[in-house]
Amino acid sequence: MLAAIEELGFRRNTTALALASGRSRAVTVLTANTTHYGYASILQGIEEAARAASYAVGIGVLESAEDAAVAAEVQRAADAGGGIVVIAYDPAGVRALGAVPAGLPVVGVVETPASPPGGDRPWVWTDDREAAYQATSHLLSLGHETVHYVAIPSSTRRTSARTSGWRQALKEAGAPEPRPVQSSWGPAGGHTAGLKLARDESVTAILCGNDDLALGVLRALHETGRSVPGEVSVAGFDDAPHSAFLTPSLTTVRLDFTGLGRSAFALLHGVLEESAPVAPHPVSVPELVVRESSGPPPSDA
Repeated sequence: MLAAIEELGFRRNTTALALASGRSRAVTVLTANTTHYGYASILQGIEEAARAASYAVGIGVLESAEDAAVAAEVQRAADAGGGIVVIAYDPAGVRALGAVPAGLPVVGVVETPASPPGGDRPWVWTDDREAAYQATSHLLSLGHETVHYVAIPSSTRRTSARTSGWRQALKEAGAPEPRPVQSSWGPAGGHTAGLKLARDESVTAILCGNDDLALGVLRALHETGRSVPGEVSVAGFDDAPHSAFLTPSLTTVRLDFTGLGRSAFALLHGVLEESAPVAPHPVSVPELVVRESSGPPPSDA
């Protein structure tokens, strides 16, 4: 029989299978962004895992954080059938996750929670707090008096896990805590923040909320004549593909966003197939990647 199937080129019809089983083998991902490294890598992981399980994947883009726009996109996802994954890294995603109707299978990809959520919240996340702690501790261990922080936007009004990890490392080391520089997601925001920090000659170490910000900070330091790492050390976050090929190559913290996407689908798949218990859990353990952009402060060089 298998030989005949192969010879005839038979392919399973997912629509017919859904009609026969009464289940839709489809997943809709709701996200406000499809291009930033973390978002795009999560989407890649979801798609890979879904394809392996013969599920179709659709994407609903949250173009606004306004309640009406979010509700409309959530309703479209619900009408499509199957399950929903919400990437809740921004206000629109957080609102969408909260707007999914009760009883509809949903998994949230969220920022590191302040405390472990209950079993009724099937969430996955990376340990951003530990990642920021590792990067800050590394810079302090090189002899820097303190570490300045260029922050990405948080999905909520509370202090982000990345900011908390940075602060924890400073506190444990007895280091001064500079005011974080609030920025955007991309290199332009990092460039603006970098120009501001470059004017302060006491700044010798900068942690950036992602590698794109670090790219902008490196450019700003170059333009103002401050060498890296001779005068200022810079560390990024995420280990995006370009970080290893910058000049100097970027010290950063590796997070497995693609694996996070796979885990999000696996959790949802278990709910849809009623084959696994729902249990939220952190997925990705951060890994410090030391490269050329970090070194001792000038007085210790």
